[in-house]
Formats: sequence, C-alpha cells, structure tokens
Amino acid sequence: MKPSSDNNGLSPGEARIRRALLWSAGAAGLLAAALVGLYAFLHRTPSPADRTAAVEASPVAPGPEPTSPETPPKAYFTDITRQAGLRFRHTNGAYGEHLMPETIGSGVAFVDYDQDGDPDLLLVDSSYWAGHEGAASPHQTLYRNDGTGHFEEVSTEAGLGQDFFGMGVAVGDYDNDGWPDLFITAVGHDHLYHNRQGHFEEVSASAGVAGGPADWSTCAAFIDYDNDGDLDLFVCQYVKWSRNTDLRIDFKLTGLGRAYGAPNHFVGTHSRLYRNDGDGRFTDVSAETGIQITDPHSGRPEGKALGVAPVDYDRDGWIDLFVANDTERNFLFHNLGNGHFEEVGAFEGIAFDRNGKATSGMGIDAAWYRNDDDLAVAIGNFANEMTSFFTTSDGTPPFADEAMLEGIGAPSRLALTFAVLFFDYDLDGRLDLFQANGHLEPDINKVQPGQHYAQPLQLFRNCAPACEAAYRLVEGNPVLDRPLVGRGAAYADIDGDGDLDLAITQNGRPAVLLRNDLTPPHWLRVDVEGTRANRDGIGAVIELRTASTLQRRRVMPTRGFLSQSEKTVTFGLDDARIVNALRVVWPGGTVQQVKVPQVDTILHIKQPITAEAGP
Repeated sequence: MKPSSDNNGLSPGEARIRRALLWSAGAAGLLAAALVGLYAFLHRTPSPADRTAAVEASPVAPGPEPTSPETPPKAYFTDITRQAGLRFRHTNGAYGEHLMPETIGSGVAFVDYDQDGDPDLLLVDSSYWAGHEGAASPHQTLYRNDGTGHFEEVSTEAGLGQDFFGMGVAVGDYDNDGWPDLFITAVGHDHLYHNRQGHFEEVSASAGVAGGPADWSTCAAFIDYDNDGDLDLFVCQYVKWSRNTDLRIDFKLTGLGRAYGAPNHFVGTHSRLYRNDGDGRFTDVSAETGIQITDPHSGRPEGKALGVAPVDYDRDGWIDLFVANDTERNFLFHNLGNGHFEEVGAFEGIAFDRNGKATSGMGIDAAWYRNDDDLAVAIGNFANEMTSFFTTSDGTPPFADEAMLEGIGAPSRLALTFAVLFFDYDLDGRLDLFQANGHLEPDINKVQPGQHYAQPLQLFRNCAPACEAAYRLVEGNPVLDRPLVGRGAAYADIDGDGDLDLAITQNGRPAVLLRNDLTPPHWLRVDVEGTRANRDGIGAVIELRTASTLQRRRVMPTRGFLSQSEKTVTFGLDDARIVNALRVVWPGGTVQQVKVPQVDTILHIKQPITAEAGP
C-alpha cells in the first residue's frame, strides 16, 4: 500500500479523489487539447488506415539532469544506429495494392543468444509478395553485441536469415538448457528456433507450433501458465485475412483512392495457447483452457489480438493474460490455477475505454507504476484515441482508465501508438512510459491535416508522488522529437553502464538504436535463474526495498508491440547506496529472500531447490 506521506497524509483512495478534483478544476487547460483532437476526429475519414515512414538522425548531446520532480523533464538519448553497426531496413512488401499486413510489422528483441553476458539484437523482417520481388534480400536479422554497444550481423552463421513475412518475436528457454530460444510469428506459418549453444535450428513443425498456412500471428509470449517448470507459448492471432478478401473490400480514402483496410472489415480469429509437453513438443490447448472467445450472436471469434501482457494481476501465484484487441474489447484471461482461464475483461474494467467503447488496441505493457499496490496497464491506440491507462485503486480491481488524470491522455490523443513500454530511463526508482508512434498511410496528411505518417516518439517521465499527475511528457529533445514510423520497441543495457537503451523498428524504413547517455545515479540489475520454476524465471516478481521506497518488477521480456526486452530487471536507486531488502516471489508463490552486498552491479539469483512458502 502507499505510505501516507506519499500523498500528503491522504489515503490512496482520498489521493485519487483529490487528483480527480484538481483535474476538474484545471479542465479548461485540457479542453483546448481535447478540442484539437475532436476537430481532427470529426474531419477524419470514416475508418482507420495508416502505418509506415522514417528518418535517421545524428547524435545529440544529452541535456542536464533534472534537479527535482517538478523540473521540466530531460532525456539523455543519442542516436547511435550507424556507429553501432546496424544496417537493417525493414521490408514491408508494399507494391501499390495496399495489402493490410504491409502496415503492421515488425518486432525487435534483445536476447543474449550466445550467453556471453551482453544483449544481442534480433530484428524481425517481413518480405516481398510473390511476383513482386524487389532488389533487397529480406531476412530475419541477428546482430551480435561485442559488449560495448557495437554490433556485427551474424544471421547466417547463427542459423537465421530465412525469408518469410515476419511479424513479432518471443524469447524463452523452452527446454531449460540454459540457451534462449526464439519464436517468430508471421503471416503464414510461424517459426520456432531451438538454440543449440549459439546456433539455431528451425523446429516449428516437429514441435507442433507452426500454426496454419492462412494464419496471421502477431505478438507472442513464453509463459508457464500451469507452473510445471517449463515454458508454454501464447500466440496472438489477428484477423482472418487473404489477399483476395483484402482486394474485395476495396477500402478507400477520399482523395487518395485505395487505402489500407481497417480491422473492423475483417473477421476475427482465436489466439493459441500451446502447452509444453517437456519433450521438445507442444500441444495446442486453446479450446480446453478457455482462451477462445466467440461472439454469442454471430458465432464468430471475437479476438483481433495485437498485444499480450502476461502478469499475475491478483498475485495468487498464477500468470494471467491481458490481451489488446484491435477494434474489439480487450480480454483479461484470469488463470484459475486448474488449467483453465476465465475471461473477465469487462468485469474487471479492462475491456473498454472510459466511454464504454472498444479501442484500436495495439501494444500493451503493465507495471506497478507508483511503487505501491496499484497496477497499471497501458495500451497504445489509433489516432484520435488517447493511450489507454487502466489502473487499480488501492491495489484492487476493477481497473479504471486514468489516462487523463495521470498526464497521458491529452499528449497521446493525436498519436497513432504501437509500442508502449514501462522502464526507468533516468534510474530514479520510478517507471517512466515510452511510446513508439507512426501512422499507416504515407499520404494521410493530404486528407487529415492534423495527422502525419511519421510521428515523434513520446517519453513520459514519472514524477509521482511529488506531481499530482504521475506523468509529464519529455519535450525539446531532437532525438525523441524527430518523426519516425514507429512499430516495435525494446530496451536493454547494451553497453554495461547500468542505464537502459532503446531499439525501435520502423515500417519499411531503418531500425533505430538510441543509447542512454545518462550519468547514472545508483542502480541494481538482477538476473534470476529458476530451478523448480522455469529456468528463465519468467513470471517471477522481484521486490526491492530501500529506506524510502518499495519497487516491484516483473521478470517478463514480452512487452510493448511484437517485441521482447531483456530479461534482466533493472532497479533505479537514485541516491540510495543501500538496499534494505530484496526478495523474489517465484511462479507458484514461493519466496526467496536475498542479501544485497553492494549496488551499481548485476546480481545473479538462483532459486534454491526448496524455498520459503507463501508471499
């Protein structure tokens, strides 16, 4: 629970009411931004359609470190894409027919594939359509990190480099051999790569996770839903799509002609849950576990999933699944602990926006953002739909969309947001929020003057509890303010200096690597290894206490949009030099207490064979 001092002597519920009253009193200031969004909404074309562009930028010197939460926030990022050795440019296959899959991809993952202690970089590529091949050679691209933040492409020698219409990626050691494996989603068959000590072998068919030739898979996550010690696999499915169906719909924008179709023109699909059988094979248990949701009136699948956030929201020891659906209600699959899930999104307040409408949900992430028991779920939405920011009150569901109250709503309204990421960019102990934005139609500005194909990144600094609204937009930084056609995003400490760097993919354009040049305050990075739990420790929760605060973080690489961040958990300590307590709550609820001898280092924690019971 929140300490009373964090809210000027008020209880958490009273503080939330106070923030609401203050927001109402200052509503005139937000009204102008809302009117701008309303004007753009009223002058938009009838349905969504846009995603793709990009610009490269040169390095920019970092700004001064803020002196207090009320100081206008600064960022410290430098674009090092070229000097780091990245030459990746996404291929979307567009040739003029405006086929919907061209607009979505692609993802990015930080993964230490060779187990040398530093994060390497995988960039998912799409492809050309048959009969419309181009000069480039699209392929799944892996870069090896030399430990200093410089990368060398090793796709072919590592056993990757295949050409297919890739979408997203999941990272997890599904056979518990100590080497992270890769699952890459696609339009068509998906691909599972078994890591054999730094060389990948494609095993999707023999493992039973290839899916169907007509599938369109998007985000994926390795999770241990049954707490049996190995990683299962959840795969988001988007819509039932084919080129012929797309062309028959013949979606148009006034003044532009044929445009990219919106998902509400397509039938939804069921996502898939594969249970790990422990012998290198998986079994599709989607139907029997209750994750297939069907419209009772039409009999059609309701899901159009683009993002998943696995998190034990009720802290009962079983991983639950928040699923972001595009133009359909969001799902919350509550894990009942008996091999079954119950869909409770509407009941728990996560299904619709504050007006009771389904949004164009894309990227998703979840975090305990105020360093108390209140969980937040952020979801990126379409232009003229602000980012959703669902939070609990006093740590207890149902959720309510607090985007306006917490400072996210107005600045995010005009953006078309794909990736959303919680991470502590300035290491002050509070989780900030990053957004990668970009539209679908290259010429959208011709019909909607308030919209642009390439859009700035957005970074919101968390200044709670000193600020009434938790988040303030970081402005005036050329690296963040330049327009990109953002899609996937992931974070990792690429150069071993303790702070977190960013990789961003663009649709049809070059990927971008941003180095964090913060002069770091104190920090602690924690890497866990399960013995009774899955070896990656995915699903574990790490709690760190200093003299002034309690931080709670998930071990979960699946974050954002189609992407995976590093598994290692980073705690910003600000000026704290001593960690008073650290504990790991492993999947299933067993607890391990750990002493922290020093800060500004990486702490490796291995789960004992037996552990203290109970949270």
